[in-house]
Amino acid sequence: MQYFIEVILPLALQKSFTYEVSEAEFKYINIGMRVAIPFGKSKIFTGLVIDKHHVLPELYKPKEIHQILDDIPIVNTFQIEHWKWIANYYMCTIGEVFKSALPSSYMLESETIVSIKISDNFIDKLSLADDEYLIVEALHSQSSITLNEISKILGKKTIFPVINKLLDKGFLILQEEISETYKPKVAKYVKIKDEFLIEDKLVELLNSLSKAKKQHELILKYFQLNAYEKKPILIKKLVDFSGVSTSIVKSLIDKEVFEEYCLNEDRVIFEKDNSSSFDLSDFQLKAFESIKLNEKKHDVTLLHGVTASGKTEIYIKLIEDYIKADKQVLFLLPEIALTTQLVQRLTAYFGNQVSVFHSKYTNNERVEVWNNVLINSDKARVVIGVRSALFLPFSNLGLIVIDEEHEQTFKQQDPAPRYHARDAAIVLAKQHNAKVLLGSATPSLESYYNVKIGKYGLVELKERFGNVVLPDIELVDIKDKYFRKKMNGHFSDVLLNKIQETLSLGEQVILFQNRRGFSPFVECMTCGHVPHCPSCDVSLTYYKYKNQLRCHYCSYTISNPTHCHSCQSVDLSTKGFGTEQIELELKSIFPDNTIGRMDQDTTRGKFGYEKIIDSFKNREYDILVGTQMLAKGLDFDNVTLVGILNADNLLNQPNFRAYERAFQMMIQVAGRAGRKEKKGNVIIQTYNPYHNTIQQVLSNDYASMYNEQIYDRQNFKYPPFFRLIRLTLKHKDFERLKEGSLWMYNVLVQHLQIPVLGPEEPAISRIRNQYIRTIIIKIPSNANLGKTKNTIQSTLKSFESIAQYRSIKVSINVDYY
Repeated sequence: MQYFIEVILPLALQKSFTYEVSEAEFKYINIGMRVAIPFGKSKIFTGLVIDKHHVLPELYKPKEIHQILDDIPIVNTFQIEHWKWIANYYMCTIGEVFKSALPSSYMLESETIVSIKISDNFIDKLSLADDEYLIVEALHSQSSITLNEISKILGKKTIFPVINKLLDKGFLILQEEISETYKPKVAKYVKIKDEFLIEDKLVELLNSLSKAKKQHELILKYFQLNAYEKKPILIKKLVDFSGVSTSIVKSLIDKEVFEEYCLNEDRVIFEKDNSSSFDLSDFQLKAFESIKLNEKKHDVTLLHGVTASGKTEIYIKLIEDYIKADKQVLFLLPEIALTTQLVQRLTAYFGNQVSVFHSKYTNNERVEVWNNVLINSDKARVVIGVRSALFLPFSNLGLIVIDEEHEQTFKQQDPAPRYHARDAAIVLAKQHNAKVLLGSATPSLESYYNVKIGKYGLVELKERFGNVVLPDIELVDIKDKYFRKKMNGHFSDVLLNKIQETLSLGEQVILFQNRRGFSPFVECMTCGHVPHCPSCDVSLTYYKYKNQLRCHYCSYTISNPTHCHSCQSVDLSTKGFGTEQIELELKSIFPDNTIGRMDQDTTRGKFGYEKIIDSFKNREYDILVGTQMLAKGLDFDNVTLVGILNADNLLNQPNFRAYERAFQMMIQVAGRAGRKEKKGNVIIQTYNPYHNTIQQVLSNDYASMYNEQIYDRQNFKYPPFFRLIRLTLKHKDFERLKEGSLWMYNVLVQHLQIPVLGPEEPAISRIRNQYIRTIIIKIPSNANLGKTKNTIQSTLKSFESIAQYRSIKVSINVDYY
């Protein structure tokens, strides 16, 4: 009998592959374990075992595996099923889901190792070129080197021509080697030998060390620390406690008085704050009990609570119940910025039962969280993370909390899988028979629609915590202010007076401008020329601090021009404004106050968010300027004024969700004001104060916004009444792309009896020298979704089979909104 395993690879491949194993390996391997497998001519990849069988494949002869990488499965069957659903629903490959799901430290790929060919032939070094000679010399001093090391030795990236010449001469051999990148953190501990725990022996030891005062002192300090700590003693802690150097500890280890040993240690440890207990208010208690009741009838409950209504306290009490029931909890957030404050609040309450999982953590830290979740450790009872935390190996999931569920950042755009974390989390909860709680002050239209049709439960919190009143919102017509010359830079007199008044009371201000950089573009006032990115169809954004123009799509930069590149005029002017410009204007208007800025440019480091949020919370900044990062769930006690500098930027977007998102953003930003006993104020600057959406923000009327938008959605065939699939086609040849996209559109129209729009040039029609065309397919809710997707897939296969269109890249985005 032959033994086979079915393996998926971290590549964009639709199917799994069969590999042959021995009987012993077959019995040892379990589903969910990693194996190193040869693939292609010479590469070795990490594969994941998803099945075991005895069926010989008909189309190819299966290869043997290279080695087994795990002792126990690191992926469970819940995950594999969930990955299959994501691949099927979002029309991507299971390999892409696998690559996205596993921490990169688990993804071993082979590295090419170069070594000297064992031969009696003498290498004639005089016949070697300089580069070849350097490689041969390096291999004489060490047995083998990697391609990266060769690149460093030669000081160049293109090294393959040199290696190929040495291979042709028969001097080198190439081998593939794989290596594990995860290394556990090891801490060094010390303990006294057992024989010295007997009193007589200890007295004898101390007497013998009477002249070595520091060693004598260290032993006494060891016993003192041991009595105080009652747990294994770190060498570092003993050194700090006793005030001696590590050499003294080493001397006692050499004398066999102390014994050194090592233990693996978690990289991230949280401490519990025993003073963090709290009681729910009457409104919160009522909402908490309603959630419990709703969970009996519905798998998903929407908690619709106004900003600062105390949703986080309800989450904590609910999580506490699930922990008592010995269940795991997943807490999903839309942005890494939000995890900072929430981690502080949850770890203060739950201590080291909380784990955090997002991309600012190192690979090793993420592997440790993965392992803790896998073994259902007490250290990972609650996992806080962004959308990628969805892929962790939960086996005992009881609750998923999705805070700010309306946020568009829950949707993954590139690369595949282009999944929506909220929707995928609901499917994951269904697999585990777990409950889902969606929380938001401004729910997405889709979630609220599901409440209206009885699919989800609804719990409302209409009052702020501690009877704090909602902030007063004031509209400023900046069209009129400019006309009356009452603007200072981008600030109206009303906003400046309010800022001055707030600062004089020792309170803080948040200003919102959803555009980073100094200015969106630089224009020549003589000929109107605007510098554009040579690779993308966008103008370059001006950054004053670095005095450069930068493309936000491909990171292309040039220094700020001193004259027009078209007509040589020196009359250049910046147009529009971003957070950097606002920050500089504020520094000139309020020179005695400290101004902070929070956007993608200032939060690049691992602790970038924490530093800015903590500084603002500790009142080191008087005014904080920021983009949409500021709009989401952040809690600052001393902020009483929020200013939105240009609301029209949010409204005038080419997107069917523009008004819904503008409403959500403005309500969320406004919600940062007056969250404690001090009353908040919100100033919204706009050219169009009578716009319906702005009037709905003014009265905080979500129902009115919902009814207006849902009516438009039904009329114009948009979600939740229609599902949308967007096909994006890219190619560097404009004519070929145009021809190929038209071919695909015509075939789709012939085979699908539903609306197909396009092929359309998007607003930005070229990125990184690739021209772009989009086709949108609208699928009615009563149509067969699976059948439609199969038709699209078969059309794509036909498209790929046409030689001249094969080089056109096509990406599929299901529910792209």
